[in-house]
Amino acid sequence: MLMRGALVEYGMDFLGPIPNIVVFQFNPEQIARTIQIPARRTEIKSAAKRSQEQRGRASAPPTETFTITAHFSAADDLGKSGAASAIPRMFGVGPQLAALEKMVYPLKTPGRAIGAEVDAVASALSTARGQQATSPVPPEQIPRLLFIWGPARVLPVTITSMTLTEQKFDFLLNPVQAEVQIGLAVASEPPNDDTVGKGALDYTNMIKDTQATLNLAKAVEPGLEIIPF
Repeated sequence: MLMRGALVEYGMDFLGPIPNIVVFQFNPEQIARTIQIPARRTEIKSAAKRSQEQRGRASAPPTETFTITAHFSAADDLGKSGAASAIPRMFGVGPQLAALEKMVYPLKTPGRAIGAEVDAVASALSTARGQQATSPVPPEQIPRLLFIWGPARVLPVTITSMTLTEQKFDFLLNPVQAEVQIGLAVASEPPNDDTVGKGALDYTNMIKDTQATLNLAKAVEPGLEIIPF
C-alpha cells in the first residue's frame, strides 16, 4: 500500500477541535530543499589574541525551506459509486483546494473577527481625537502545521507561498483537476506552548542523527580507503 504525504493543521494539541488535514492524492514527485545558512560573525576572545585566534560563529541556526507540487484530480473518485463520488460530483477538487487555502489564513474563532474590528475602529477614533490608543488589535495567530512525509519526516512548518492552477472544470465550473505549488518553511524554533511541533521536530532530528551515525558506520566499513590529508 502506498504511503501518502500530508499536511495537518492542529491546535494547541490533538485533543482540541477537529484538525484540518490534506492528504496528497498523488505524492509530489520531488522535493526541492534549501538550507539557508545565516551570516557568520567573527568573535575575538581577547585583545591580546586578536592576531592568533578568530572564530567564525553563527548568529542563528540554519533555516530550511522547501517546495513541493501537489496534484489533485476528481477523475478517480468520479469513477466510483456511492458516497465516495458524491462530493467530487458536486464540487470537483474544490474541497481539497479550500482546505489548503484555509492553512494560509490566520486563525479565527467565533466573535474574534468582530471584536478585532471594534477594537480597530475604537483605536482609529482615539487617534483622530489626539488620544493614545489603548486597545490595539492583537496579532492574528497563523495555523500550526505538520508536514508528514513518511515515518522519518514529521516537521512543523509554515506555508510561505502557494500557487493554485485550476486546469479542468465540470459543467458547473468546479475545478476537477488542479496543480498546487507550495512553499514551506520549517519552524526551527517552535513556540514554547507548541508541544506538538517541538515533539515532531525533536523526533525528526533524532531520525537524522541516527541516519548520520549509520552513514559513519558505512564510511569505516572494511575495504573502504580514506585518503588522509
